[in-house]
Amino acid sequence: MSGRRRRDGELAPYVDGYRQRLLTLGYTPGMVCNQVAVVGHLGRWMTTRGLAVDQLGRAEIDAFVAERRRPGVRQVVFRYGLVVLRQHLVEVGATALEEPAAPSALEELIGSYRAWLVRDRGLAEATIIRYERTARRFLVQRADGADVRGLSGAELSTFLLTESGRCSVGAAKGCVAELRSLLRYLFLSGRTPIALAAAVPPVAGWHDTGIPPSLPAETIQALLDSCDRSTTTGTRDFAIVLLLARLALRSIEIARLQLEDVYWRVGEITVRGKARRLDRLPLPSEVGEALAAYLSNARPVSELRQLFLTCRAPRRGITAWAVHDVVQAACLRAGVPAVGPHRLRHAVATGMVAHGVALSDISQVLRHRDLATTATYAKIDLASLRAVARPWPGTQR
Repeated sequence: MSGRRRRDGELAPYVDGYRQRLLTLGYTPGMVCNQVAVVGHLGRWMTTRGLAVDQLGRAEIDAFVAERRRPGVRQVVFRYGLVVLRQHLVEVGATALEEPAAPSALEELIGSYRAWLVRDRGLAEATIIRYERTARRFLVQRADGADVRGLSGAELSTFLLTESGRCSVGAAKGCVAELRSLLRYLFLSGRTPIALAAAVPPVAGWHDTGIPPSLPAETIQALLDSCDRSTTTGTRDFAIVLLLARLALRSIEIARLQLEDVYWRVGEITVRGKARRLDRLPLPSEVGEALAAYLSNARPVSELRQLFLTCRAPRRGITAWAVHDVVQAACLRAGVPAVGPHRLRHAVATGMVAHGVALSDISQVLRHRDLATTATYAKIDLASLRAVARPWPGTQR
């Protein structure tokens, strides 16, 4: 123990517990060795400065990281591993949890708005993050900051013009909806005397002006074939792409899948869709076999209930962006133009139209709340449209 005490300084008694925590999070043995070596450097650094374990806080960790990143230091350290170390020290009672800094007026307003979105609106976490981001961007650029009593329609128009200049029509429409939500909250909470939501101008744009993009069947097969199912990552990615290509799931729906959502005996799967909607869909045998292969051979041992987990430490459920990255990587391997996961959803719908499936049935598969949303795929059947199209005046068919 005396040798370890010299090597790891003040942190020697906590190295074994920290090592076990890293292994539980899914870090490889080699990475664990590197992180434990960093703890030794930190422990000796603390000893030279007369710092006890209970004095190790965010400021001290930042100072250590900055010193280890100075020119000439061979081993650069990263802050995340030390954050995990401090969490471990807090849990074993070696140091106290630091009190968070007092929030500013802006942060208090953002926090209150977020609570309203959760409590009164019941929005999904991904939607809340998007609404919160727009609210922060709008409030930060204001001269009065969180003091919104003098908020005017001119400020709103200026902000929207700036946002519209840097994003697409669809994103600008989303910004309008997000800004109106913030203004409703400000009025309902008594922070603004006037209901300014109606003062936010709409974004000009027409729905359904183009034909939904799709993918040829051979391209989808190339994406599936690009997944190396002899590896854990490839087995997981194959199951994800297959869910997109066969069941037309959204990225967020794949990220939300839980272990208990697959009903093996009856061959069904529960999909957690928009607005907390739950749908039971048939589970094709091909998809079921891919999921079984992932769960049996590739999914890391974990107490997490999410169906799909990250392949790198720390282990956690995948996000919708991770699903996007999986498809992008498959496109790169297959040598096809990059597309997003939603393109595979379009491909399912267009394939059903080509086989003469009724729009009402397609709507059920895609889980659309409004049949008008599904009607956009009617434009794909060009042969049927030609049969019912009226001739243009002055021309002959």
